[in-house]
Amino acid sequence: MGKPKQQVISRFFAPKPTNEAPSTSTSPSTPPPPKITATVTFSPAKRLRTSQLISPHNKLSSPFDDIPTKPAKIPKPSIPLHNPTLHQKFLDKLLEPSGHLLEPSKCHEIVNPKYTPLEQQVVELKAKYPDVLLMIEVGYKYRFFGQDAENAARVLGIYAHMDHNFLTASVPTFRLNVHVRRLVSAGYKVGVVKQTETAAIKAHGSNRLGPFGRGLSALYTKATLEAAEDVGGGDEGFGSCNNYLVCVVEKEMNVEGCGGDVKLGVVGVEVSTGDVVYGEFNDNFMRAGLEAMILNLLPAELLVGRPISKQTEKLLLAYAGSASNVRVEDVSSDQFSHGGALTEVMSLYEGMKENYLLDVQEKEEAEMKMHECNQIAIQGIMAMPSLAIQALSLVVRHLKQFGLERVLCLGASFRPFTSNMEMTLSANALQQLEVLMNNFDGSDSGSLLHCMNQTLTLFGSRLLRHWVTHPLCDRNMIGARLDAVSEIAESMKTYQTSHTSVLEEEGDDVNSSQPEIHHIIVSVLSTIGRSPDIQRGLTRIFHRKATAAEFIAVIQAILIAAKQLQQLCIEEDKSTNPQRETLRSVQLRKLISVASSSTVINAAAKLLSALNKEAADRHDLRNLFIISDGKFPEVAEGTRRVELATEKLDSLIGVYRKQLHINKLEYTSVAGITHLIELSLNTKVPPDWVKVNSTKKVIRYHPPEVLAGLDELALANEQLTVVCQVAWNNFLTGFGVYFGEFQAVVQALASLDCLNSLAILSRNKNYVRPLFVEDDEAVQIHIFSGRHPVLETVLQDSFVPNDTDLHAEREYCQIVTGPNMGGKSCYIRQVALIALMAQVGSFVPAISAELHVLDGIYTRMGASDSIQQGRSTFLEELSEASDILEKCSASSLVILDELGRGTSTHDGVAIAYATLQYLLEHKKCMVLFVTHYPEIVSIKNEFPGSVGPYHVSYLTSPRNVNEDFKSNEKMGHINNEDITYLYKLAPGVSERSFGFKVAQLAQLPVACIQRAIVIAGKLEAAVCNYTEQQIRRSCTFNHRQDGYNNSEPTEDVLESDCLSAGRVEGLDEISELYRELFRNLNFAFLEEHGDYRRLQFLMQARSLADQLISKCWS
Repeated sequence: MGKPKQQVISRFFAPKPTNEAPSTSTSPSTPPPPKITATVTFSPAKRLRTSQLISPHNKLSSPFDDIPTKPAKIPKPSIPLHNPTLHQKFLDKLLEPSGHLLEPSKCHEIVNPKYTPLEQQVVELKAKYPDVLLMIEVGYKYRFFGQDAENAARVLGIYAHMDHNFLTASVPTFRLNVHVRRLVSAGYKVGVVKQTETAAIKAHGSNRLGPFGRGLSALYTKATLEAAEDVGGGDEGFGSCNNYLVCVVEKEMNVEGCGGDVKLGVVGVEVSTGDVVYGEFNDNFMRAGLEAMILNLLPAELLVGRPISKQTEKLLLAYAGSASNVRVEDVSSDQFSHGGALTEVMSLYEGMKENYLLDVQEKEEAEMKMHECNQIAIQGIMAMPSLAIQALSLVVRHLKQFGLERVLCLGASFRPFTSNMEMTLSANALQQLEVLMNNFDGSDSGSLLHCMNQTLTLFGSRLLRHWVTHPLCDRNMIGARLDAVSEIAESMKTYQTSHTSVLEEEGDDVNSSQPEIHHIIVSVLSTIGRSPDIQRGLTRIFHRKATAAEFIAVIQAILIAAKQLQQLCIEEDKSTNPQRETLRSVQLRKLISVASSSTVINAAAKLLSALNKEAADRHDLRNLFIISDGKFPEVAEGTRRVELATEKLDSLIGVYRKQLHINKLEYTSVAGITHLIELSLNTKVPPDWVKVNSTKKVIRYHPPEVLAGLDELALANEQLTVVCQVAWNNFLTGFGVYFGEFQAVVQALASLDCLNSLAILSRNKNYVRPLFVEDDEAVQIHIFSGRHPVLETVLQDSFVPNDTDLHAEREYCQIVTGPNMGGKSCYIRQVALIALMAQVGSFVPAISAELHVLDGIYTRMGASDSIQQGRSTFLEELSEASDILEKCSASSLVILDELGRGTSTHDGVAIAYATLQYLLEHKKCMVLFVTHYPEIVSIKNEFPGSVGPYHVSYLTSPRNVNEDFKSNEKMGHINNEDITYLYKLAPGVSERSFGFKVAQLAQLPVACIQRAIVIAGKLEAAVCNYTEQQIRRSCTFNHRQDGYNNSEPTEDVLESDCLSAGRVEGLDEISELYRELFRNLNFAFLEEHGDYRRLQFLMQARSLADQLISKCWS
């Protein structure tokens, strides 16, 4: 029987103290007994008893709270038991904590002499890391204690139970990687506490009687998980996406008339790849700039520098909602507000230099390279804005607790969020054009990135994401990227042709390099794609978190890729093979030259030559290093001590042979116990020999000299392990000298992967290379038979292409009208996506495309609100429009879809008209304006030649112009009317929107549609009457007024009861003829309609005029 059970039984049978207080007495400081919240399987009867015993006021106090003074009595269960009184006494004693634990604490110190040694370590660790969920190594398990156990049991679905003073749960050590990822994915900051000493070292140390020493060995969060020790594959959603840690600090702008405007400093760090993005900008009260940066980076973790405004806090909390599992941590930015930020960052570089010079063997080379890196880094930091430096200092302080601050010492990895060479897409453009994710379920399926992504590696996919969200704005850079894509695409065609035909001459080497380009690049990338993520592996090596197996896998993959790319012979002498063509693309030559650098090949070979691959695969750290030429002297010394201890043990066997007179005596091993001397039962041995085990025939002994030798060997092995671990850390530190060169190779491989992806896209989907006009020419967009890149994939050959012709000196604005579901939004998105793809460096879905480099693509589409941030739908709409009017320029493309629909008709028309007029008059940018307000088309009279009205065409069954507005007849007409959407853009204004047809498709009740038809008839009649009066006043029309009723209504709006009428009253016959006459004349005078259609309107007007004349003269 175990000791805890003995204590429980003895307490149960012990006599009660005579001075025990009665059970009815109460004390204000008497808390309830602790509640055991364990998941246990009982029989139904026991479950019922347990549910009655665990009452709502039996609450488990935290193990780290003040200890209660006295427990309250647990009420007796109401269920009849065999012996209720005896059973209840036993339960009372079992659930009652020990009396000595109930004494009030006389001080607030953590030290409690009644804790077990392990529990005391837990209390100290928890006090040191209060916000961390700790996994503590105990033997072959990782254990959770207290509230951490409760949280882990809930997330991991494991069993939690009371043990001594704490609720506890545990997981096996070999499942650490799985459980860490699950806890991190749930948003926890997880710390792994490992034993810092082994049994052999502990036995020879000063702590031989105490518990094993333990310390925090690793911290994990969503942003730092991939950069820490390798904890397995990305089975919890990590790996293929970026995991940025973003820090936001804020400064109020004391400017009159700018309520809510602030200056923001933002730094985003991808710890697993070394990418550092920073920015400082003024933002309005809608925080559009911050939203754009957040949606670009999609951070996994947010550091919020307090104090911060309510608007900024609302935006960040809306992004890091409960469904996102984005971890948010508040930090104080006041400590770095007055010059302390720069001091904090600069001290990091001084410490880095000292660490390098202490650990690296080649000190002179390391000092020179570190000086160069520090110069670049310091220059980059000094150029950063002050708020960005303040955010960077908070990131440095945060990453120091993870030991990952070294990533910020890489000056080459710093880049501003906005650049003159790149276009920064707004948050609206990313969302409304569905660049990164669709608007249906938020996944990447159906997005532009998903359509374009043909990459073969994870790091290539991440780079392509950056390319798509940051299109180039430099014509020469776009041309260089297109040249590289063209050459790879041509190589694909040549390679396929060469494999489908038989060469007549085997020695023919003409043009043989061209088909090799695509073949070798795909071969290299496919090999790397099957390997671990070498970019993140390289960063883990830099952080000294990589295992030996991962180090060899990463360096070997880079070495093999570099050697394969050397086959393209970029640096070969043409005189050796004058017929062999070299690469035409300058960018391809540069990338392949960097990726196949002989310096990197030599460095990789040198690093790999120092390690034993077989030992690395076995995780055998003691045999990992290849000791030669004086390398790793500490390891050599430790190995020599192990060999001496082994030789000493081996030499003892000869002594025992002579002593026992057994010439063939040898050591034996049984069940992991080595150096046993196995003797028969009748063999006499010295009395100090220790019997280990025996069988029916033999007895196995350990002589005292062997025990001492084994003890010495175990100590030597443990010391060798410690020495090898130190040597491995120093080896990884020394790799920092080469990190920049290897990082450049990975970046070059990522760029090759992206270029190859764009080439595959162009060949598979029959895309065409876009042409870009000179920068000094007028801004223009000419697309012939353009297609939507995403919808084309879904519809295949059914997609209807459209042309686009915009020119700054001619027509640079298209007003697009048309029926609902006719394809208006698809068309304007198509134009924006083609322009975006072209500036990414991709071929585009069109027969031809000629463009000017745009400096921005701005969109205002759809309807949405943001209740969490206090924004209505119309406020969102106008805020987006305001942001566009502020930021766009003459070289921008602006897309506005149904602006003004979030308010009343008159207000909406007025705002839409005024916004378009501002764009045309002040900005003169490329504009695609979609509207259902035909009144806006009249703006073309103010800007003749600059605005063109268009509509998406359709076919309908013939319609009688003179039909009345009776609801039943019109409902029947709608039911029988056939509509065919042609999805083709055509000049002119659409006559109808077919709203009732869409209502039918939406299965709106028939009664609702009929009532809507009645109201529409009244509104149309009133509008026609108003139009007739305006035209009659503006035109001189001499005719006789005999028989004409002058008492026409002159109201501009309907009467208050006109919409409540159940029927449409008849109109005067002559007034009806007038309205129809002027309406047909109005349509006939519009140039947007074709000649045939205008002739039809004139003939109808002539017929109506004849009828009117006959009526007036009769």
